[in-house]
Amino acid sequence: MVFRPVVVPTPAIFVIVVWLWRTVAGLVRMVVRHPVACALVAGTGWLYSASEWLIVAAAWLAVVFAMVAWVLWSPRTWGRFVGWPLVSWARLVWVYRRRWRAVVAVTGLGRAVQGRWYGPDLVRVRCDAWSDRIRVRMLEGQSTQEWTDRADNLAHGFKARSCRVTVPRPGWVELVIPRGDVLADVVSVQPVPAVRVDAVAIGLREDGGPFKLKVHGTHVLIAGATGAGKGSFLWGIVRGLLPAAQAGVAQLWALDPKRMELAYGRGVFHAYASTAEECAELLEEAVRVMHERADRYAGVRRDHEATVTDPFIAVIVDEVAFLTAYQTDRGLKQRIAAALATLTTQGRAVGVGVIAALQDPRKEVLSLRNLFPDRIALRLDEAEQVDMVLGDGARDRGALADQIPRSESDPSVGAGEAYVRLENAPQPIRVRAAYVSNAEIKEMEAAFSMGES
Repeated sequence: MVFRPVVVPTPAIFVIVVWLWRTVAGLVRMVVRHPVACALVAGTGWLYSASEWLIVAAAWLAVVFAMVAWVLWSPRTWGRFVGWPLVSWARLVWVYRRRWRAVVAVTGLGRAVQGRWYGPDLVRVRCDAWSDRIRVRMLEGQSTQEWTDRADNLAHGFKARSCRVTVPRPGWVELVIPRGDVLADVVSVQPVPAVRVDAVAIGLREDGGPFKLKVHGTHVLIAGATGAGKGSFLWGIVRGLLPAAQAGVAQLWALDPKRMELAYGRGVFHAYASTAEECAELLEEAVRVMHERADRYAGVRRDHEATVTDPFIAVIVDEVAFLTAYQTDRGLKQRIAAALATLTTQGRAVGVGVIAALQDPRKEVLSLRNLFPDRIALRLDEAEQVDMVLGDGARDRGALADQIPRSESDPSVGAGEAYVRLENAPQPIRVRAAYVSNAEIKEMEAAFSMGES
């Protein structure tokens, strides 16, 4: 037997009440979200009803002149309070809201339950000079993983190059969709900065702002395939610390087992080692300095302050795998591994920092990689290597280091581009290091030669 339920018609009064309620709620929501635009429309209507159209035209002309004067006087504040909100509203209406339901339906982020459609709520769009930030309220029971798995679908759905998913608070996600790529071209090197050891300018962030890398009070691991641009980061750090080194509040110690990268400007280093025996001795000397400082600081201070007496020591190791994994002398290998482990666990509190670069981030190549608080992933060969360098889940949060482009005909394509995960900011950021040419290295060596010790 088949039972067919009787269709009960909805009274018209219910439909009218629902429509009126949705209209009032929509008007209130529009006033709350766009108070300035609503005030302008309401003010224009009131002025037109109380006077002639010439008065309205004169008022709008005065507003236009005021806007032009504001742009000329302070374009940044005008963009913050007027320009970018207008762009945000236009892209909300004409780009995202028009495509929203179709995109979330095709990507599987919406649900149809018993004939009723449930979709995530597009709440807000905020635009700046480089990207759109879309704030979304997820469906109840949805996970962030569903959105990160479909980030590529969302990017194509909104005609964008990429899409990154962040979590501002539980139950919400924010889609970061870039409109352009300020890192597409090679970043020119900046003038040698002032004396400082806390953070040095390396290049640019993806939002166009300067990228400053902390080197004092931390350790930095730089990983990337051949030709990815590790030298740009190494020489960028050296360039940023040279004024402090000349002032005596910093020292640069270089370990260069390949004898190719750092050897080109070895005159800027206070100490330089190339053979395995020399590298082991230099690392053990750094350990000795670390212990001597720790003995003096015990019970007196907890943090290091760079001075001429106790300068910050940056131990720069190019291709650390030559010393930890590919070293054939077992005795030297054990000495180097023990010294590196000691420095990375105890050195930063007393002003000894390790900056290490390598090509292969696998655990058997460098078992100490988790002892580096700050990590940089340049172009990598495999998707799995991204999480090896930046930590679990980094690739799902948008660190697509395995997709950084390269070109056989133009080596500069993608060189120096990287994703950075800092100790105090687990969300990866995309940056590009400035290219330090051979001529600029020689200029630095001539101007800041330290000799060797």
